[in-house]
Amino acid sequence: MVKVAVRERIEGLAVADDFYDSLDEAVGELLSDAARRAEANGRKTVQARDL
Repeated sequence: MVKVAVRERIEGLAVADDFYDSLDEAVGELLSDAARRAEANGRKTVQARDL
């Protein structure tokens, strides 16, 4: 994730350094789950509905 984009989305709040590591992990899990769902449905394209 781009730190600038994160800061823009949560405007007005400070962001702890360890937040980004946790965010990267959560996004990675989300992407892996979406990829598994697409494959389980016989698709090679991950779509919004896989989230």
